[in-house]
Amino acid sequence: MIVVQSERIRYDTNVINTMRKGEFAMRAQNLTLLTDLYELTMMQGYYENPSDQIVVFDAFYRKNPCGGAYAVCAGLEQVIEYVRDLHFSPDDIDYLRSLHIFNDDFLEYLRGFHFTGDIYAIPEGTVVFPREPLLKVVAPIMEAQLVETAILNMINHQSLIATKASRVVYAAKGDGIMEFGLRRAQGPDAGIYGARAAMIGGCIGTSNVLTGQMFDVPVKGTHAHSWIMSFPDEYTAFKTYAEMYPDNCTLLVDTYDTLKSGVPNAIRVFQEFKDAGKPLIKYGIRLDSGDLAYLSKEARKMLDEAGFPEATICASNDLDEFLLHDLKMQGAAIDSWGVGTNLITSKDCPSFGGVYKLAAIQNEEGEFVPKIKISENTEKITNPGNKTIYRIYEKASGKIKADLICFADEVIDPKQDLLLFDPMDTWKKTKLAGGTYTVREILLPIFKNGECLYKSPTLKEIAAYCREEKDTLWDETKRLFYPHRVYVDLSQKLYAVKQSLLDQMTMTD
Repeated sequence: MIVVQSERIRYDTNVINTMRKGEFAMRAQNLTLLTDLYELTMMQGYYENPSDQIVVFDAFYRKNPCGGAYAVCAGLEQVIEYVRDLHFSPDDIDYLRSLHIFNDDFLEYLRGFHFTGDIYAIPEGTVVFPREPLLKVVAPIMEAQLVETAILNMINHQSLIATKASRVVYAAKGDGIMEFGLRRAQGPDAGIYGARAAMIGGCIGTSNVLTGQMFDVPVKGTHAHSWIMSFPDEYTAFKTYAEMYPDNCTLLVDTYDTLKSGVPNAIRVFQEFKDAGKPLIKYGIRLDSGDLAYLSKEARKMLDEAGFPEATICASNDLDEFLLHDLKMQGAAIDSWGVGTNLITSKDCPSFGGVYKLAAIQNEEGEFVPKIKISENTEKITNPGNKTIYRIYEKASGKIKADLICFADEVIDPKQDLLLFDPMDTWKKTKLAGGTYTVREILLPIFKNGECLYKSPTLKEIAAYCREEKDTLWDETKRLFYPHRVYVDLSQKLYAVKQSLLDQMTMTD
């Protein structure tokens, strides 16, 4: 058996050979040990000090990445796959035993372990905001503890890249964005799932062929400078490529001299095919260096004057949303953009900062007792209790007014007046008259008693949903510079409980 392995993908030739031609056999690797050691040592502590406590943990982030006013939630499909397959294999047990820190009875317990709790989550592609739970785990404390690290790993990474992609797409103002970052990603998994997240954020395609195969999304690309350099001259390289790919021919024109050599040779090839009665179907040029604003405008003039106004101009070269914004402001004549390193790594903000905090413990009566973590940093004080999230929309525009975090048993009646207030600066208040707003609960049940209730949409469906979600943001919230933030408020009941806990925890003699 030949096995080529990444975090989640395994190819077994014995399996592949049994599949119909063209089918792709995948089997997820067991990720149960994708956790921090202290999760397991705490589990053993809970095991040896028996407790059947049901707890609530919230996964959330504190600050929007990249200086923005929103984020795009992603990674839920991979969380679902992970939880479904959660088990300790014999090899896992043997490895843990070799560490000489786990007792045999605890290891035997792990041998039969599986997740039995509930998980609630915000669907992928939803626009989200700081301090609201993106995912909530309600489960026995040992189970809830174990899944922390893997959940954060998956949600943090993909939400970060989806958010970055969304910003790049916004800066392009309708031009297509292609994800070109695989070779600069931090390993195969970051490349695969980063490209997936980029598609959620709004990219029209990826150069990553494996991501294309796994998630049925468009793959895109042209050729490298090495193609040009391998031929005796630039013209021959272009002509050969056009003969091979007449239906999708984008020629890289900056290998030698963009305006004196590259563009003229590309025009020569376009003209020869036209004169031969077999004009290229989809064609254009790509710029990968130099002053993209100047070169694209000059190239556009040359193409138009030669009679090829339909020829497209694609650009790449260390692009991000800020450079795209400037190039658009300068009138760059570019139709589509290939964005690599700065997107796949979210170079200016390489971490999403998601955390996972205990919020409640169920008592003997079945009630959830709120718990709170206190910090000298106000932003790090957690919101206690078993909660849900209501998204409040302005009825007339369909735009988001605020998100309201409530206890899970609270109900919002849109026919009634609603008072919203900033939980940090409580004097900032907004009263919404009944009938002027609509409400949507965005935290949905994913697992119930260990059984998955949720069917993940296709990646194309998630991307389409994300586009709709971003339409609910005000333009002021989407801008790159000094955006208007969306308020995440607490219900009066939740705020009162939080303040009461703070008073109790900070009382001094």
